[in-house]
Amino acid sequence: MSRKHRSDATTFIDENGIERRLFRARGSFADRCDACMLPRLNCLCPYQVTATARAEVWLIMHPHEAYKPTNTGRLIKDVLPSTRIFQWSRTEPDDELLALLASNRYRPFLIFPDDQPDYADRIVRQPAVEGEQIPVFIILDGTWRQARRMFRQSVYLASLPILPLHTDRLTRYKLRTPASESHLCTAEVAAELLKMAGDVDASQLLDDYFDTFNDCYAASRVHHRLQAPTEAMQRLLAWQRTGNDSVPLFEVD
Repeated sequence: MSRKHRSDATTFIDENGIERRLFRARGSFADRCDACMLPRLNCLCPYQVTATARAEVWLIMHPHEAYKPTNTGRLIKDVLPSTRIFQWSRTEPDDELLALLASNRYRPFLIFPDDQPDYADRIVRQPAVEGEQIPVFIILDGTWRQARRMFRQSVYLASLPILPLHTDRLTRYKLRTPASESHLCTAEVAAELLKMAGDVDASQLLDDYFDTFNDCYAASRVHHRLQAPTEAMQRLLAWQRTGNDSVPLFEVD
């Protein structure tokens, strides 16, 4: 559905089956790419890459977050097609999510801070798995207040081990003002988790894709067309040219 010429509909279903509301905040009448949702002035699509990783990322997305084109959770799925996105519900959890949580194929870890004593017994420090199990990082995708509510009110997550993310990284997100520079956005959290799990190339690609999204969106807000590719953009284009991961990631022409 074109973001420039809309029908009277107020919601639509995206490719992940998530109901989204049409964007009507500031900038809602910009001519947007239907694929990446960024203004066509600085479309993200030329820089999209895919990577493989042993670990998987599952997002449980607050319904309000799904409506925002500034949401960075969708960047993870662009880079890692194995990423799963579920819309959060307190009383009606997604049946597929429940089935996956019950599967022995996966070892899920809920990403949440270790700042409260009432769940200290669930805290783990490393994403250890058994045998051929696939490590899964479950990220609650929403504002900090929304994430806390999702954590406290989701009975179906109450038995999962909790993996806190400890990093010295400060956020580089330009599109929203965080309460603290240590509060990372969803894509930044995923990149740090992938690095922790040893999926270094996937982590770096996601980081570069996030930086590219960040720069493209920020420039479009002031109606500026980016001219020269940034270093992150150059690395993404180099990865596209190789077609595989046999060439070192940081070699750029």
